[in-house]
Amino acid sequence: MSICVLAGGKALTLGAALFTLSWTHSVEKIRWEEDWRATRAGLEIIEARVQGSGAGMEPPPEARFSEGWWRYRPSLPPRVQLALAASGATGSGWRLCAAGSCHEIGTEAGEPVIVKYCE
Repeated sequence: MSICVLAGGKALTLGAALFTLSWTHSVEKIRWEEDWRATRAGLEIIEARVQGSGAGMEPPPEARFSEGWWRYRPSLPPRVQLALAASGATGSGWRLCAAGSCHEIGTEAGEPVIVKYCE
């Protein structure tokens, strides 16, 4: 299983089924992370974590605080793809880590970055 990342007219294939997507909230400057699994059914979220709250990022009632993070499992069906905004105006992009390597994506203004399952 692999993850395909389409950004800035380029494609990157990562030979991994599990990946972590992280970013820093542009207003609150608080770290956010999500763990995902790529399957034939689509991308499934395993866990979301946020280090604080504010500006529309309050953890849901079922979230539990552990090791400095509010942790929870969003109840979402598998996604065909993730479309990540690439405004270039937030000071940073997205960090996608899989199989022991990390990639900064969406740092420059442009079309959304697409993350999806690929064979």
